[in-house]
Amino acid sequence: MAGVQPGRSGHLEVGAHRIWWEYFGAGEREAVCLLNGLAMHTKAWYGFLDQLRPDYDVILYDYLGQGETSCPDEPYLIPDFCHHLTGIVDLLGIDRFHLMGISYGGFVALDYGRLYQERLHTLTLSGILLSHERQFQMYQDLSLRFYRSGPEAFEIYTHYLYEKIFGEAFLRALPAETLETMRRRFHERYRDRVHSLIRLTEAQDPFFLRLDDRLDEYRAIRVPTLILAGGDDRAIPVRMQRPIAEVLPEVRFEVLEGSGHVVYLEKKDAFFRILKTFMATRDLDFALPEAAT
Repeated sequence: MAGVQPGRSGHLEVGAHRIWWEYFGAGEREAVCLLNGLAMHTKAWYGFLDQLRPDYDVILYDYLGQGETSCPDEPYLIPDFCHHLTGIVDLLGIDRFHLMGISYGGFVALDYGRLYQERLHTLTLSGILLSHERQFQMYQDLSLRFYRSGPEAFEIYTHYLYEKIFGEAFLRALPAETLETMRRRFHERYRDRVHSLIRLTEAQDPFFLRLDDRLDEYRAIRVPTLILAGGDDRAIPVRMQRPIAEVLPEVRFEVLEGSGHVVYLEKKDAFFRILKTFMATRDLDFALPEAAT
């Protein structure tokens, strides 16, 4: 987005890797970190910054394989993404902050709460699950088959992806040329480094393999947690998301009807109104703002 510039930015050096981060603010307000979905990068959030600022400073960063961060063809681990974020907030001198993760970023956010809950004011999750679901595993396996099947298959996948993640109401309202621009940018960003998508997707395997062993660690998260699910999410339906509320002890579950998987985009105004109200109160009993539907 033209004209958007972070107040501070740079790379966190972690061994041979360089982790890109951006900070919007001057350190005078509480900060919220927005965690990327699988195929996002920091600039994907630029069009949403005015939803949060000037009330909050904003932290953005790219995981391994994304944006301006190193993209080695080697195994990635979600807990490492959490450690990288702690290194970034330590560099910025931020003791505690709000954390919001959507889709893939929700897995990172959830693990951050498991590992570093003392650093958080609030935790917000959207479009994730905390249970073993065969349908989700099949969706992940199919994505990996597309990634590994060469350029033509990957190009086809970029069409399938948007059919899967967006709700019908959003697609009807979205001009066809806008959707094509989104698809093309995704294709161009990853066509020469599809290995990054493979490695990011594979990083979910250890998350689920250790899930049963770590349930007590998730149950120990006492950070106020808000879950914002899309009522028409077909990638991770509401029924798959609801079991999270049976594990986390301090949680509120809200459904935004008429939205698919990408709730923050499809119901932007409602999503950020609810998020800001929650972060301001830090209270699970907050009153839903008007027009938050």
